[in-house]
Amino acid sequence: MILSPLPTLEQARVVDAYAQTALDLALAGGLALGELGLPATGLPASLPVTRYIELLEQAARITGDACFGLHVGERMRPSTFATYSHVVLSSPSFAEAVAQTQRFEGLAHDLGRTELLVEGDVAIYRWHCPWLAEHPSRHLPESVMAGIISFANWLACAPIPVFSVAFVHRADPASELAEYARIFNAPVRFGATVTEARFPASVLAIPIRNADARLFPVIERHAEQQMQQRLRETQMPPIVRAVRECLIAQLAQDRVRVSEIAAALGLPVRTLQRKLAAAGASYAQLLDAVRRELAEAYLTDPALTLTEIAFLLGFTEQSSFNHAFRDWYGCTPQHWRSNHLDKRLNTLR
Repeated sequence: MILSPLPTLEQARVVDAYAQTALDLALAGGLALGELGLPATGLPASLPVTRYIELLEQAARITGDACFGLHVGERMRPSTFATYSHVVLSSPSFAEAVAQTQRFEGLAHDLGRTELLVEGDVAIYRWHCPWLAEHPSRHLPESVMAGIISFANWLACAPIPVFSVAFVHRADPASELAEYARIFNAPVRFGATVTEARFPASVLAIPIRNADARLFPVIERHAEQQMQQRLRETQMPPIVRAVRECLIAQLAQDRVRVSEIAAALGLPVRTLQRKLAAAGASYAQLLDAVRRELAEAYLTDPALTLTEIAFLLGFTEQSSFNHAFRDWYGCTPQHWRSNHLDKRLNTLR
């Protein structure tokens, strides 16, 4: 199985849906957004991996919760895993769900990557993180492993049997070992050579309830398109990527004037424009491209009205959105949405 590739640390990100679980737990523990170095608006569309690790460590330290990572992980549900959770939920079995996790893990985070081994009657789920040597954290691997177990239990509608769990880091004297036993329901070993969980290989054959085989090809294809887009983003010049991320985060607040984006990036407007020009891009081109990409994504969601989509894209009037969309595709948003729905239905027949 080809794993979802990891970008460089500078480009590695955690999407807001994944980071939200940790933030919610921190806020429930009495912390304020300001204490965590976050604005009043909350999380941006994505966080650098280093910033997410810092968030976990900071929240654990301030709340005094020595098992903060474990508690984040046990609260994770399908929505935590962003787009690729839809592929997992449509998978026919646990074996296929793990395979799809390996392909699309990068849509939720670049914290590390999953590996699955089968040795006789034992399956081994391993998680590899290249960032911990430079940015030590025990809360990160503990949150990931607890999150995987929590999600698997949710999918199976029952606790998945686990033989053992191992972590590379040493046990923290302040940790309550009973919490590890409660969450994993298995022996936990510290100071191991690799982070892993061992469980019966028979678990891989368990069918996922309510999985819709008809939807699987459509959802898988959509995830693949998003994965390819993510890979393209990691190859972008840093200034282009930074501007795109700011635009995505601020479009719905109609805060996408070049002066507002420059301020968000801590740059004078002329410096921003000069950096973009050196990267072969312009602000107007990036704004147009981001709006176009998001428009496609929003139009595939039948719960959103055209007026709501126009607002989310930063247009003050739906007529402005309609005009821009005609320039992009030569048709109205409603016509594009109808054609997309017809193609999707034909695929399912």
